[in-house]
Amino acid sequence: MSTTTDGAQPGAGTARRAAHADSGGRFDTAHPRQDTTADLRLVPPALAAWATAALTLDAPVAWTAGTAVACLVAGLTLLWRSRANRRPGTATAGPPAPAPEAITNAPPDHRPPAPATDEPPALRPAWRNASVGALLLCVAGAAASAGLHGADVRRGPVPGLARAYATVTVEVEITGDPWLSRPRVRGDHATPIAVLVRGEVRRVEDGEGTAVTTRSPVLMAVDPGVRAPGGGGRAQWLGLLPSTRLRVTGRLAPATAGGDPTAAILRVREDPAPTVVGEPSGPQRLAGRLRAGLREATEGLPADARALLPGLVVGDTSRITPELDEAFEQTDLAHTLAVSGSNLTILLALLIGPPGLAQQVERRGLAPRLGLSLRATSLFASALTLGFVVVCRPDPSVLRAAVCGAVALLALATGRRRSLLPALATAVLLLVLYDPWLARSYGFVLSVLATGALLVLAPGWSEALRRRGVPERLAEALGAAAAAQAVCAPVVVVLSARVSLVSVPCNLLAEIAVAPATVLGFAALAAAPVAMPLAKALAWCAGWPAGWIAGIARAGAALPGAGVDWPGSWAGALLLAAVTLVVVPLGRRVLRHPWRCGAFAVLLALLVVRPVPLTRVITGWPPPGWRLAMCDVGQGDATVLAAGAGTGVVVDAGPDPALVDRCLRELGITRIPLVVLTHFHADHVAGLPGVLRGRTVAQIETTGFEEPAEQAAFVRREAAEHRIPVTRAVAGERRATGGLDWQVLWPPPDPMPSPDGPNDASVALLVRSAGLRMLLLGDLEPPAQQELLRSPAAAALSRVDVLKVAHHGSAYQDPQLLRLAAPRLALISCGADNPYGHPAPGTVARLRAAGAVVLRTDRDGALAVTGGRTGRGAGELAVARD
Repeated sequence: MSTTTDGAQPGAGTARRAAHADSGGRFDTAHPRQDTTADLRLVPPALAAWATAALTLDAPVAWTAGTAVACLVAGLTLLWRSRANRRPGTATAGPPAPAPEAITNAPPDHRPPAPATDEPPALRPAWRNASVGALLLCVAGAAASAGLHGADVRRGPVPGLARAYATVTVEVEITGDPWLSRPRVRGDHATPIAVLVRGEVRRVEDGEGTAVTTRSPVLMAVDPGVRAPGGGGRAQWLGLLPSTRLRVTGRLAPATAGGDPTAAILRVREDPAPTVVGEPSGPQRLAGRLRAGLREATEGLPADARALLPGLVVGDTSRITPELDEAFEQTDLAHTLAVSGSNLTILLALLIGPPGLAQQVERRGLAPRLGLSLRATSLFASALTLGFVVVCRPDPSVLRAAVCGAVALLALATGRRRSLLPALATAVLLLVLYDPWLARSYGFVLSVLATGALLVLAPGWSEALRRRGVPERLAEALGAAAAAQAVCAPVVVVLSARVSLVSVPCNLLAEIAVAPATVLGFAALAAAPVAMPLAKALAWCAGWPAGWIAGIARAGAALPGAGVDWPGSWAGALLLAAVTLVVVPLGRRVLRHPWRCGAFAVLLALLVVRPVPLTRVITGWPPPGWRLAMCDVGQGDATVLAAGAGTGVVVDAGPDPALVDRCLRELGITRIPLVVLTHFHADHVAGLPGVLRGRTVAQIETTGFEEPAEQAAFVRREAAEHRIPVTRAVAGERRATGGLDWQVLWPPPDPMPSPDGPNDASVALLVRSAGLRMLLLGDLEPPAQQELLRSPAAAALSRVDVLKVAHHGSAYQDPQLLRLAAPRLALISCGADNPYGHPAPGTVARLRAAGAVVLRTDRDGALAVTGGRTGRGAGELAVARD
């Protein structure tokens, strides 16, 4: 008998179509009974294995072994009892089940009733024993696997040497791509950006020259200034490929507790210089060339597309700036920066067609157009999956993405919703048994929850939207985005302590660009080694959807109400889950009434956009006619001087871009004629990207003492990227804008006395607004304060209305300057529970004794000064708190 290329008999498709036509149903639609109930049999074993692995990774070996043995014995016993209970004659006799063909071909009115789902009572103990026995066997396997993997991390000499903080020389094999640490502000300094590399120690030599062969996973931290093997700096470190073996010397330290299998942290020393003792493997060299080709192909793209496209395609986030990364986190789009199962699903769907159409006779996708048989298609898909894993690196997150993506695609291809949940449970079970450390990974939790929501909840939600008149494609996208957000939000809130209100629309708008960016990006990746001009053309095409995604993230993060603060704990997660369980049923009721849907959409839009006039009416912030606002930015300084509608002069930027950006958004500031950075300590300049975000900034003015050098370089780099001129402030300078004028009091012009440090080089300003005199002292300390009193500007210091107390209200204040200034209102910017004891009780007491009202951001929040003078009197002065 002749066959077609796909192995189907001639006329089989016609016969099946006729059968479905006779049955009154569509050919490609599954029977309703196949989708009525979910198959949950594999869910309890998967969850039990997951919980067991998470709990036993750090447990003592004896406890883990006892758990595994006990569960193994109990499971085998129950399985033996279930087999014994299934003896002949226990089942209830009944008529033979009709053949599937009879059910399919019978007219609707003559189909036999569905068989009963309840098993005979005599078989219930057998099924119960079998189910519990299988669950216990899964627990035993998970305990054994977790115990072995946990012991593998703790064995060998490395953990003991780490507890002793020993200096060692090791041979370490790199197991992942190097990346840069996030800059953090500690006090007035920013921690240096280090190169971080995961590796596995293969050989260790202690200080006495004793060498031991071992296999211990470590995290290497490479500080700035440590030269890369073969010379070079940070760029060469970031270019090292996995499987490269290095010989380095450094100090070991204990690893922090967490979900990663790390035996120790190795801080690499510069002397002796690191050297390469083993080249990377062939597959890693090939993957490295492909990834480098993609980076080269994207060189000419706009900044956001250039940074995002390699991350979207192969998980290469080396170009993602902290500002862009934060925008993706605030809009819950961070999953697009990491390799996920959707990447592989898109590529496989391109090959074999949309998963929902897989049961039709007519195959879709590229495979039939290329003349590939089913067997060749499956082999090609397997090769594509293998190549995906190699290029994206075979680390746990990529393996997780490949398994989840492939299982979801194959399950959807069956056309039966009942098979989706068992497929996901199987994937979870296999992954946890293979790598128990995934059980503690937040990424794994989010992947499983998102996949489960898309497979179980999204179809029903999409169908409900379609019944209410929503177009099919839009209903599917809305259902998927809402389901994933509802299920994943309680876990995300533990990590971010906030709930995004824009995640669903942002994911909905970004989703339309993910597939074209991914497909075109992978095409550019494949073309780069053989035809770079073609790769650049493909990358240029992919840059449009990639830029769209980045634009959505930036626009969503810039909205004043993009997120709501929430307790970042598991208690907060449970509270959010409870709120979700209440909101979802209410949402179903709202959908039944179009006018309620419209009203809810308008309220949500107002909550997210937060127009300043409406916010002012509801919250009273910012107060009408405010002259000065001190932002609550923690342990740092950020002050805003009103200079007209939507316009303000910003003095210092605080330590956190997000905090100062939020403050400026709440004040409605969109135009900044001048940013004054009083000095280059990180708690005054590290937030500069937040000031520049989405605003028109004309100029930046700084002190002439450029220390610390790295922070001064950071400011100039940010200014250059935004094409903003940088000037130097000197005493005697006078400027005015929008009813606001100010005079620079310090630092003096050249020759400037050598300051004791950056604090004494701070820019000090005397500001006049609506008749109010406001003195801003930066972080000046007594030596510079005394010099200021001896300067020609001293006459302007007496009896000011508002004093921004120097150096966060520290104890280092000159009493004579405080007496001369005699402020009516003293404002102190400091962080709650800061380790420096700011503000000093003595400083606060002296200010109050002089008649000043003292307010501080750590207790009072953001502060705004209103009022003014109309003559020579004291005038009105009031303070509003956010």
